[in-house]
Amino acid sequence: MIYVIYGVAGLFITLSIAMFYVFFRSSHFGMLIMGVTYGASGLLAIVVAHWWPLIAGIVLAWMLKFLGLEPGSEPGDEGGGMKDEGQRDK
Repeated sequence: MIYVIYGVAGLFITLSIAMFYVFFRSSHFGMLIMGVTYGASGLLAIVVAHWWPLIAGIVLAWMLKFLGLEPGSEPGDEGGGMKDEGQRDK
């Protein structure tokens, strides 16, 4: 069971590194906070060698998602539609 905990904690740390990279590219504050959350829970799971920091990290990231800190589409973007350039507004 300890190897499963270490494996998932390693995935959390890898995810946090990816989120830090995206934060430095896009400067989205939610990516920084979620990266810190995943990284801290992964490191704590390795240090304590228990499963509860992983569950706490998932719950905290889920709460941050509900607070609107996850990157998503912009408020005016309907997603996927072609924009008519050069045409006048009606």
